Amino acid sequence: MLFLQGVTYAHPNRDVLFGDINMIINKQEKIALIGNNGTGKSTILKILAGALTVSSGQVKTDSKPYYVPQIFGQFNDYTIAQALGIDAKLTALQEILEGQVTEENLSLLDDDWAIEERSIEALMHWNLQSFDLNQKMDTLSGGQKTKVFLAGMMIHTPEIVLLDEPSNHLDKTSRNILYDYIRTTTNTLVVVSHDITLLNILHKVFELGKHGITVYGGNYDFYAEQKRIESEALNQDLRNKEKAFRKAREVERESVERQQKLDARGKKKQEKAGLPKISMNTFKNNAEKSTSRIRDVHTEKVDAIAQDISQLRKGLADVNKMKVDFDNSALHKGKILVSAKDINYGYSDQMLWKNALTFQITSAERIVISGSNGSGKTTLIKMILGEFLPQSGILERADFKAVYIDQDYSFIDNNLSVYEQAQKFNSGILQEHEIKIRLNRFLFTKEYWDKPCSTLSGGEKMRLILCSLTISNQAPDMIILDEPTNNLDIQNIEILTSAIQEYSGTLLIVSHDEHFLEQIHADRFIHL
Repeated sequence: MLFLQGVTYAHPNRDVLFGDINMIINKQEKIALIGNNGTGKSTILKILAGALTVSSGQVKTDSKPYYVPQIFGQFNDYTIAQALGIDAKLTALQEILEGQVTEENLSLLDDDWAIEERSIEALMHWNLQSFDLNQKMDTLSGGQKTKVFLAGMMIHTPEIVLLDEPSNHLDKTSRNILYDYIRTTTNTLVVVSHDITLLNILHKVFELGKHGITVYGGNYDFYAEQKRIESEALNQDLRNKEKAFRKAREVERESVERQQKLDARGKKKQEKAGLPKISMNTFKNNAEKSTSRIRDVHTEKVDAIAQDISQLRKGLADVNKMKVDFDNSALHKGKILVSAKDINYGYSDQMLWKNALTFQITSAERIVISGSNGSGKTTLIKMILGEFLPQSGILERADFKAVYIDQDYSFIDNNLSVYEQAQKFNSGILQEHEIKIRLNRFLFTKEYWDKPCSTLSGGEKMRLILCSLTISNQAPDMIILDEPTNNLDIQNIEILTSAIQEYSGTLLIVSHDEHFLEQIHADRFIHL
């Protein structure tokens, strides 16, 4: 069992990330931990793994969890054995076999005589049989590094496994191995992921938000349906409150006008009666007080409704607050943009593809470039962009404007501020306040405008790219997305998906995220 009670975590600078978190996960439960970027999902996994200490509260686990971290190059100086935490055991085993049967070596080995065989078998299971346990991690691709840690599940045989974005960088074959493990294992699992296919295999969804953890007793589809129902109810409440607000303002206006008419008639009667001036002044003061009281009563009611509306709007999902409005591409549908006949490319005299590629790309198509890790997807993109020339065959390109959004978001200039990046795509039509309105629409409030782009998360950079493209006077003829959903949370994937669905130009996508590919309605595949 995993148990968190009243847990608060603060960063070293004492900024509180979250407070009073309560969570119970029973033995053999498989749960998804989801939430927007920055809410603290990875931090909770590290707390459960014992890698971070809480500021307050209790943390209990039945046994030592095995933690698969999100990979971003932090283990590049390690060997595979060191990254897996088995280097001391392997060294002790080797020394014992060479005759150094010391108490220290026996203690380090801890009767785990099969550690080397089990490690080799685990690497083979994840298609890493060509790698040595003493090989440096920096010689591996992102997907291979992830698979090293996934192999650790077979090596350490834990009862509790914590997985942080485990399908990132994995090709389709490796994702299927991961999905099979999740379906069949009897281990307790806590998974942080944006992979909808994976999330639908899990039994429960724990949503981490501003007010702690909310538990949904089903898979991701169940969670999404519950959120849809909640959103519809919220929007209905909002519409009702807005209607009540308009009605209250109308009643306020009518009541004040009616009182003013009554006061005017009363004043005329008083004047006809020829009352003294002091009596007229008293009447005037009473009339003003009466009107003021009526106005105060209605103002209080209107303000209360306005406050309710403001509170309801805060509950709206961020994806509903923004509008991605791409201009149409200048190219007519069906125009041939790229024509390739028998093209190939090689590294070290070794051609990438066994069979040379022949294909055409026409305007307004949606094409997925698929293939396993190392199959040459990025190389093909660079040829389509004209950055590489084929070493054999013929490739012809029309004149078109393309935007390439890679996994490092190099479209964004990290030396610029958020506002400067947006302004860079302004053709001069929009004034400063209009650009800031666009930034606000994409959740970049005033606090972000002077913030360096280098400090933004992957999801924030993707939103800033979309914002920049909407500021540009002319949409690109082609958008190329290279693993666009890696490192994005579910909210930002929804924002990206919505934007792509509205885009009418040519789309090339490299992605292993099957759910994302279904949502954007790809026309065809180029498989490498």
